[in-house]
Amino acid sequence: MAFPKNSFILVFLLVCSLRWNAWAKVDMTMEESVEVYLGDIADIPCLYVFSEQARAVMIQWFVRNPGSSSRERIYYGDNTQQIVDDGTEFTGRITVSDIGDQEGVLLTIQDVQLTDEREFFCQVNGMAAGNGEGKTHLRVFDPPEASVIEGVHAGISVTNELPSRIASCEARNSFPKPNITWYRDSSPLTPTHGQINVVTLVTRESSGFYTVQSELQYKVAKEDKDALFSCEVSYYVPEGVRTAKSKVINITVHFPTTIIELWKESPQGLVKEGDTVELRCQGDGNPPPPFTFNREQEQETALEASDDTLVLREVIRGDSGVYQCRSLDLDTYEQVTGDMQLTIHYLDPAVVVPKDSEILLKGESLTATCNALSSLETATVWFKNRQQVGKGHMLFLQDATYDTAGEYVCEVTVSSLPGLHTSGSVHIIVQGAPQMKDADREVEMDEGTGKWVNLSCEAHAHPLPTISWTVTGSQSWREVLTRATEHSTISVVSVKVTSDITAFCNATNDIGTETKSFSIRAIPMVTSTAPYLPAEGNGVIIVVIILCILLLAILGSVLYFLHKKGKIPCGRSGKQEITKENPNKDDIVVEMKTNTKTEDAGLLKGVNGDKNGPSDQYMDLRK
Repeated sequence: MAFPKNSFILVFLLVCSLRWNAWAKVDMTMEESVEVYLGDIADIPCLYVFSEQARAVMIQWFVRNPGSSSRERIYYGDNTQQIVDDGTEFTGRITVSDIGDQEGVLLTIQDVQLTDEREFFCQVNGMAAGNGEGKTHLRVFDPPEASVIEGVHAGISVTNELPSRIASCEARNSFPKPNITWYRDSSPLTPTHGQINVVTLVTRESSGFYTVQSELQYKVAKEDKDALFSCEVSYYVPEGVRTAKSKVINITVHFPTTIIELWKESPQGLVKEGDTVELRCQGDGNPPPPFTFNREQEQETALEASDDTLVLREVIRGDSGVYQCRSLDLDTYEQVTGDMQLTIHYLDPAVVVPKDSEILLKGESLTATCNALSSLETATVWFKNRQQVGKGHMLFLQDATYDTAGEYVCEVTVSSLPGLHTSGSVHIIVQGAPQMKDADREVEMDEGTGKWVNLSCEAHAHPLPTISWTVTGSQSWREVLTRATEHSTISVVSVKVTSDITAFCNATNDIGTETKSFSIRAIPMVTSTAPYLPAEGNGVIIVVIILCILLLAILGSVLYFLHKKGKIPCGRSGKQEITKENPNKDDIVVEMKTNTKTEDAGLLKGVNGDKNGPSDQYMDLRK
């Protein structure tokens, strides 16, 4: 340890202080510990109060050497000087300063290292005022890296007698040493003899950090197959204690099969013939054991399956029965069986009585039945021409008519299984004499002479009737249409009306005949010689006549005027003559007609060039 040249002065002051210490004292105040993160700045205060006024104060800082009780001085100073000792771990990293409004000093350590965690001593010497010493423990902290948990990848059997290693957890580079706690789900695990063991390995690295490895040994049970395991690292910090949880892991637990369940995977609901059925088998063991399928009545015959699935294609009713799924535990050699009842539903083709077709006479009755054998309750509906005519497996046909004839279809369905349905049919034939609509009354009509009239006749009967016609009163008639359907015959004739006509339609088959009559009254065509002129027509003719007279008068005046001027020589041709009794050219004689009606008629005759009167002219115009 190096001392300055004036160290004897300090020794002298120390000796003097021992003499006066009996009646003078100093109160020291220092924190028990100061906590700081690695690499941060640490401040250690040293407070003191003298009972008497001190003329001079000397301060020294010491640090305890690691692993021993010896101390090393790192600083000393008084009112005149402050000196940091050379050659120590703190040289260049520490400073000492006044606290300010309090009596005391503050030791500041830069870039705190792990090796700085030790006791620091502060000595205060006030000579005759007294002296004292205090200490503070500097604690350094550095959190660990994120914890790493790793589970065992292989399966762990519940049959193991001792706890098995299931996971390990590691917390690296921490200071001080961290602790590791194991959890199952959210519950901490406490070491228990024969059930839970925790093996911990603590390593002090050359850097001074701690690495902690923990291994969990656990006796697993079947209930642990869904459990989640994790580890929690707790470490110290200046503020207290912090924790960090790892991710959770799940382990694979092997346990024997004790229960097997067999069920129908598809189709959903009831099964009918022709379906493809898929049966699935599942046990509660892990790993799943190999399965064997068979029918209960044929236990020695194994059915071909794929792993845990049995597929039955296009099943029939004979495939119904109890199916079994079996497994053999290779550890205990115990066999476990699961079974289920499979029912294949069916619906046989419908059987209709009478079969195919049935012949009835008009007025007869018939009861038809439709039945289909099924494993489920059925419903039957009858249709004719797609219209519902009955319900139930029996159909009653009473007092048959020609409308009764036709095809009747019965449809059988299963309400609880829509995929099952069948149908059958019967053809009803009604025999009887021909029947025509309105055959009991004569069809009467009036038609003009010379016109053609169509007469139609439709007869229903079985066997199919033939139709013939008898026409009296006309030689001109012909059949223009004949058509036969399954139950009727249609015939149409065209008759020319020359006089009153009577026609008969005769429908005939092997059973009888029916006749329908038609009566046609001929209406003669009337031709009029004197046309009928409406009142307003006569008025038009009179106006035309008057206009013609005026035109002729104007024409005559013009001719007369021209003749007077000598422009037109006068001859004797024409209907009206202009005569001259004397050949003198100045004497002109004009013959005037006093009878207006005769004059008008003469003028019209001259204009039209014929001898017809006005009425005859009107008829000619119409023609």
